[in-house]
Amino acid sequence: MTTPDGAPPASGKKRRCGNGNWGRGGAPHVGGLADASPSPLSRKTTAQLAAAGVPVFSRGPAAATAGVRDKKLAGALRRADHLAATAAKSAAAAHAWLASDEAGALEAEPGTLERTWRVGQGELTDLAARGAARKAADLTLPDLAPYSVDYSPSGRFLLLGGKRGHLAMIDAMAERVVTEVFPKDAVRDAAFLHNETFFAAAQGAGVFMYDKRGVELHAAREHAGARRLAFLRQHFLLASIGDGGVLRWQDVTTGEMVASHATRLGDCGVMAVNPHNAVSLCGHANGTVTMWTPNASTPVVRMLTHAGPVRALAVDQSGRHLATAGADGQVKVWDVRTFKPLHAYRSRSPVTAMAISQRALLAVGSPRCVVVWKDGLATKATSPYMRVDLPAGGLRALAFRPFDDVLAVGHAGGVRTALIPGAGEPGLDSFVADPYAAPRARREGEVRALLDKLPANSIVLDPGTIGGVAKPPKEAREAAAAAAAAANAARDAAARLKNEGRARMKGKNKPTRRQRKKQFVIIEEKKATLREKLAAGGGGDGPRAGDEPPPDVPRALARLYKKH
Repeated sequence: MTTPDGAPPASGKKRRCGNGNWGRGGAPHVGGLADASPSPLSRKTTAQLAAAGVPVFSRGPAAATAGVRDKKLAGALRRADHLAATAAKSAAAAHAWLASDEAGALEAEPGTLERTWRVGQGELTDLAARGAARKAADLTLPDLAPYSVDYSPSGRFLLLGGKRGHLAMIDAMAERVVTEVFPKDAVRDAAFLHNETFFAAAQGAGVFMYDKRGVELHAAREHAGARRLAFLRQHFLLASIGDGGVLRWQDVTTGEMVASHATRLGDCGVMAVNPHNAVSLCGHANGTVTMWTPNASTPVVRMLTHAGPVRALAVDQSGRHLATAGADGQVKVWDVRTFKPLHAYRSRSPVTAMAISQRALLAVGSPRCVVVWKDGLATKATSPYMRVDLPAGGLRALAFRPFDDVLAVGHAGGVRTALIPGAGEPGLDSFVADPYAAPRARREGEVRALLDKLPANSIVLDPGTIGGVAKPPKEAREAAAAAAAAANAARDAAARLKNEGRARMKGKNKPTRRQRKKQFVIIEEKKATLREKLAAGGGGDGPRAGDEPPPDVPRALARLYKKH
């Protein structure tokens, strides 16, 4: 057996990771930590693919052509089997390329006293692949700390915001600084906008927007006193909250202030956005969490979560679970669909920041350490998954890197990126976020995002109601029903008044009665004609005088007798 780098494993205990690799003291060669590309499978047989664990898309057994006497039919069957085998092999190879990475996790040796949270970052980086080990870094910047951190939607760029006046954008893949700005004001928070081209920083005088070159583009002084920023990608809205507890939404495409709501709960520095419905969540000093939309001036949901002030909160990607941390030392997980608590964890030190990864790993940060819980949302975890120690202390912000197994930590000593196996999605969707996009592809994606921009009034608590029929209020329904009943009563009264003078005749329009009426009209017309002929001189078809038949004519032929 070999390590991910190809070298034989050193002596010592072995821990097994999620994808079956082995290494000394741990094997973080999983998910986003793996940097090896898949090998081409176009020349392998279906048996080799099946032995390698790749799904084989077979269309059934081959046709038996040994007993077929018709050579033309046997050749057609062999060609069909060859095409089916080629298609199955191509489908398996495409599946291997598209799903090359599998999400893994750090696992302890079963049957032992080993625990994954005891594996330190130094041991993890020593055993990781070379490309993965470089992702773990420690930037020492004590003069401008503490820092807030944020990743771009593609996960390639990292934005740093030093509280003492420092902004920096770092290309995490190329490991270089893209831009650096030293504003003459305290930076309370920083966030990327729709992509890495623009970012916003909450400063004392307002929210300032910069491009990737560090040029100031716009100063939104309406957001003066903002402490927290969040960007709604589908709606192109920049949300902020801070001094006075005023929550604001501003459209970055037009510069229009969409809405501004006063929470009336004092200053607020805790905010998160639900990725599922774009509802803004705010944590307040009285222990409540409120949910806001730009369409309503009052919170759509108000939850009492803790006995003390809410220090941090986070929502998972599905929008089903909400994690809150309070000054009472508890970390609670809530079901957003029912607004009921699921379970709670106890924190020995006050929690200052929280984050949830793409694969639902919960990171809880206290001043000197970060504890990561695996599978701790839907069910209660019995022990932590990983632990990251911070000797400098003063933790300020946490952010998981999208599509990678990296956690960025902003603290009083600078910024640290830690390896967390199994945190990010292993499969990268280039239609959602492409870290390798060229400038032209990025511009086209920006145009598509602007065309697909959702209006601010589409932000509702339940997105499934969009497109349905709005139910009018109860008072409006009752008024409409009363008006319809009055109109029907008036119509019925008019119809009765109209029919009172008419004699009722049953069966007047029956088919037989209509036929008899037609025959009566015809007979009356013939009667008038016959009367005119008779008055003129004996007209008619009956027998005339003198035309009586002789006695010897039979009675049956008497009517046919006519004298000439």
